[in-house]
Amino acid sequence: MTEMGTEEQGDAILGVYRRAAPQFVRGEGCELIDTAGRRYLDFTAGIGVTALGHGHPVIREAAEIALEKGLIHTSNLYRTPPAEALSLRLCELTGMDRVFFANSGAEAMEGALKFARKWARVRAGWTPEGGDPPNFRKTGIVALEGGFHGRLFGTLAITSKRMYRAPFEPLMPHVTFVDGTDDAALDRALDVETVAALVVEPIQGEGGIHPIPRARLQKLRAWTESRGIALILDEIQCGVGRTGDFRAHEEAGVRPDLLILAKPLAGGFPIGAILMTEPVARAMEPGDHGTTFGGGPFVTAVALAVVNTIAHPDFLAAVRARGNHLEARLLELQARHPQWIREIRGRGLMRGVELSFDIAPVVADALTKGLLLVGAGPRTVRLLPPLIISDQEIDTAMARLEAAMEAVASVQSIPGVSV
Repeated sequence: MTEMGTEEQGDAILGVYRRAAPQFVRGEGCELIDTAGRRYLDFTAGIGVTALGHGHPVIREAAEIALEKGLIHTSNLYRTPPAEALSLRLCELTGMDRVFFANSGAEAMEGALKFARKWARVRAGWTPEGGDPPNFRKTGIVALEGGFHGRLFGTLAITSKRMYRAPFEPLMPHVTFVDGTDDAALDRALDVETVAALVVEPIQGEGGIHPIPRARLQKLRAWTESRGIALILDEIQCGVGRTGDFRAHEEAGVRPDLLILAKPLAGGFPIGAILMTEPVARAMEPGDHGTTFGGGPFVTAVALAVVNTIAHPDFLAAVRARGNHLEARLLELQARHPQWIREIRGRGLMRGVELSFDIAPVVADALTKGLLLVGAGPRTVRLLPPLIISDQEIDTAMARLEAAMEAVASVQSIPGVSV
């Protein structure tokens, strides 16, 4: 097989992913099934997307009902009940005032950057006739080191890892990256005269599963509010029940100016959402932004069913319980192999396991043992199972993860192999 797998797999898909060998043809619950009928326990959930697993009856029923109505797309020139119902439900669940629907998290974040800059201009006195007021400089974006926000030009510009940005520069200007653990540096970076927005993931996903402490989120909210800077919370991966709360920032008790949701919203169908406060919404006018497919009646009908399922208090309580069970099993694993596991991070069913050696061979070996894993940096295994995962399936996954680590440590002569 070639590096990207296109020759042997016989397809014409652009080789920007290093795809693994199995070809999946079916999904059931928390498992994917390949062409040979082999089952794999899915601890990636499509990188946090398939929150209700594969083939869930809620999604199937909502999709069938929507298809029967024959209303797949109308464009946003017209009203449809599913989009309006979903907008109201999301505002109810998040405490935000308005919603713009997009097709993905990256597209939603691109829109949020536009909204934040427009809001800054309007507050400074911008008018369609007169343009910017004299000496207007409030266009900067502050983002955190380790953050990942997407692959489009604006979202790439605010993604800190240099290797992602370098081939495509120059990107959007006026972006500053700051160490999110350094309060003094954050305070200095949030300049009242030049910064329009601060972008924060309450739990950094791609950057290694690093939760932002509650006190820091509260401080950042206070600073941005007092300085007229929009706070954008990126919950593309960590939101919609992943932590056991519907919003990942819920425990901090803050209200952002813009909130981005996407990956799990429709259980696998593409949708993203920009939620905003009324002041931000008032800065936007007809023609300022748009989308062809975003918020179509089919996908919003499915998303409403998914959101209502996840937002039920009993469902969220079960996610918290499963998250506690996963954490307990990970701590047991760490106690048995302290030389290998440096740190366990995260909340709910979003966990990072930092190893003392590279994870790529562990991910590869786990695949041979029927466990699907994804990384969050070179030494952190990212665990993102469907939110419907059972305690028994968690136990099975931990046994397979341990066996994969033992196999790799043995081959590479890494200290700490249990005999």
